[in-house]
Amino acid sequence: MTYAANVRVTRLPGGLTVATDTMATVETVSIGIWAGVGTRHETAEVNGVAHLLEHMAFKGTRRRSARDIAEEIEAVGGHLNAYTSREQTAFYAKVLADDVPLAVDIIADILQHSTFDPEELARERAVVLQEIGQAEDTPDDIIFDLFQEAAYPDQPMGWPIFGRSEIVASLPREAICAYMKRHYAPQRLVLAAAGRIDHDRLVDLAAAFDSLPQDDGPAPVPAVYHGGEHRESRELEQVHVVLGFNGIRYSDPDYYAASVYSTLLGGGMSSRLFQEVREKRGLVYSIYSFASSYTDGGLFGIYAGTGENEVAELIPVVCEVLTSVPDTMDPTEVNRARAQLKAGILMARESTGSRCEQLAQQLLVYGKPIPPEEIVARIDAVGPEDVARVARRIHASAPTLAAIGPLGRLEPLGEIEKRLR
Repeated sequence: MTYAANVRVTRLPGGLTVATDTMATVETVSIGIWAGVGTRHETAEVNGVAHLLEHMAFKGTRRRSARDIAEEIEAVGGHLNAYTSREQTAFYAKVLADDVPLAVDIIADILQHSTFDPEELARERAVVLQEIGQAEDTPDDIIFDLFQEAAYPDQPMGWPIFGRSEIVASLPREAICAYMKRHYAPQRLVLAAAGRIDHDRLVDLAAAFDSLPQDDGPAPVPAVYHGGEHRESRELEQVHVVLGFNGIRYSDPDYYAASVYSTLLGGGMSSRLFQEVREKRGLVYSIYSFASSYTDGGLFGIYAGTGENEVAELIPVVCEVLTSVPDTMDPTEVNRARAQLKAGILMARESTGSRCEQLAQQLLVYGKPIPPEEIVARIDAVGPEDVARVARRIHASAPTLAAIGPLGRLEPLGEIEKRLR
């Protein structure tokens, strides 16, 4: 099916979706498989298996050793990579246009014929454990996992993507194989490409994906936001804080209004938080807001890194900014936030990687591509009254707080909640 002059989508009889975004003025192609499966599809006993699987996919197949995989792609000047998120896992490459068949063959090979060799698994498990340790030693990294867990306690949406070290340390090969067999059916996969790509040729090449499992696994456990807090006292130079709320799912009518609000609130040097907290008061080096969406929920949050003494003033100021936004909306700052969002979207259109990823994610989330013109129009339709409404809606939920560092002057969550009401 053709959605625009340059975007085509074909759903193969077996269930695999093939999508292309043709860019005639470039010489390269970004291409990969995006799977609608991630950490939230795990069970508690195997938390971390999705991420470990991502690592192990590059460690050898029936036809290629780990070294062969690396050498073959780099012999043509390309590169391979992957990532795991809470709802998606991606395996992707960037190559010159003539080398697309090789990229497809390698990705098809690692997804269908990885051997998960026990010796390679032991080595890679050790690598992942080091990755977990590094994250735990990086407070401005691990703070977001702690925030996620406090917002979604005792459920898959709150579990860490890397997994817990005590679980990863003993994950057997059979758990990886079972997870892949259960969740990597073609109905959950999108083969996407952007760049100098011929759609019909890619559809032909997709025949390489002929050994995918047919078990379309169960739906994930619904995400249920609770709110709460996680405090961890550490001897650090800074207090790292994330304060947030229940957010907006992808399909929510307020999705774009929430994006504009996040940008206005803490999306740049002109944002309210940056100007009030850093420029006017000098309380932080870094402060920003974020809006993370999922298929059935979302999170809205503010991150700040501040000193042990400054945190006592920081939180009241942040709460004051939050409560003042709905009643002091300036059309000029709404226009500026919309311009930032639109510029980011349109600038990303110059990248094959961004266009490939966006196409795949839109198909997984919405079941169809969303033209950039439509996205820009939806952003332009957001007015000050929409931003004010969504701000009040977000602030009305129970807050979530995560903090690491010297916390003696960080006030209780109950006091913070009173400031927000």
